[in-house]
Amino acid sequence: MPATTTQPATFRIGGDLEVKRLGFGAMRITGDGVWGPPRDHDAAIAVVRRAVELGVQLIDTADSYGPNVSEELLAEALLPYPPDLVIATKAGLTRSGPGEWHAKGDPAYIKQAIEGSRERLGLHRIDLYQSHTPDPAVPYEDTIRAFEELREDGFVRHIGVSNVTVEHIQRALEIVPIATVQNRFNLGDRHSEDVLDFCEANGIGFIPWFPLSAGDLDAQGSVVADVAGELGATASQVALAWLLARSPVMLPIPGT
Repeated sequence: MPATTTQPATFRIGGDLEVKRLGFGAMRITGDGVWGPPRDHDAAIAVVRRAVELGVQLIDTADSYGPNVSEELLAEALLPYPPDLVIATKAGLTRSGPGEWHAKGDPAYIKQAIEGSRERLGLHRIDLYQSHTPDPAVPYEDTIRAFEELREDGFVRHIGVSNVTVEHIQRALEIVPIATVQNRFNLGDRHSEDVLDFCEANGIGFIPWFPLSAGDLDAQGSVVADVAGELGATASQVALAWLLARSPVMLPIPGT
């Protein structure tokens, strides 16, 4: 089923990294609770490789997925990376166990975190490095300046932010160009409509996490299922098509 006939098929991240707008989210190639290795290592590797075979050009991960496991699996599956593939990763969350996440945005930690991501991914420069979430214990400007310094040092090509408000984006833009914003957004959760509209108005890519409501589309009611049935499509296809049609800056990253 075609995603959309009215919006462009590609988007230029940061104005120069052109990718097909439907990407892949690598959070759940890890173990249960996004913790530890996957139950089936070979299947995880196969899924990643198949995504690229099908034309995916944007893969999103983070050092906290596993932790570290998602980045390690991507490198194992894909090195040497195709020249047109963009690997986006994040820093700013630490883990203490399955399902547990803790914000950590102090500059020293961010600069330490990128070294681990570069080593695990086998990359000298990360195309898109994202602040995973604001840390209430650290001034947001301090966190963003750490990312900007990494860009100035040549370790980062473009900077993104995640789990933010419009105000966060505006504050970040006073320090550095922001290439992407990643917030939760899907058919059942549109609380970030204002953020999406701001991104579209400013040419910033919008990466909706949990674009398929973590697989719970049917739980939202029968409307999606009814539309899918009328179109001869799946509920997931309808949800992704809606996202892609919603905005030309939308970059969904469905995962496993």
